[in-house]
Amino acid sequence: MYVKDGIAHAGDAAPELEVASARYVGNLQMAVTFAGGEERLLDATELSDMPALAPLMDEKVLKDFSVDHGVLTWLGGEIDIAPEAVYQRSFEYQRPA
Repeated sequence: MYVKDGIAHAGDAAPELEVASARYVGNLQMAVTFAGGEERLLDATELSDMPALAPLMDEKVLKDFSVDHGVLTWLGGEIDIAPEAVYQRSFEYQRPA
């Protein structure tokens, strides 16, 4: 248990996640760098089970994104994905040599 802003939370405190940058690497995949320096690979096909994120399955849309206040944002702000969701659905990224 830990206390943050006067609220008791169950479990252990986890570092806050923030997306520092992201770049499209092809095949519906994006290399995402978090504020702590860790780089992970987000496979957008993993998001296809979420109807609200279905527009991301269009490769043209996936190339058009921004990082706004540490959150990945698409379609002019209509769709955003919180850093925690990006982290949980991503994999260790081995940068190509």
